Amino acid sequence: MDITFQDASYFAQTWGLLYLFGLFMIVLVYALWPRNKKKFDAAAQIPLEEKD
Repeated sequence: MDITFQDASYFAQTWGLLYLFGLFMIVLVYALWPRNKKKFDAAAQIPLEEKD
């Protein structure tokens, strides 16, 4: 089976959008999960730390 540009374009425009939306939702849930708050707060303070 040969995949044409039209086939790839159709797949990207339909299922690709759903895939990226699902991936976005997973990342959003991970970032807002209460258990990760301490880790993200510590990472946010790294630029403010003084180095000797």
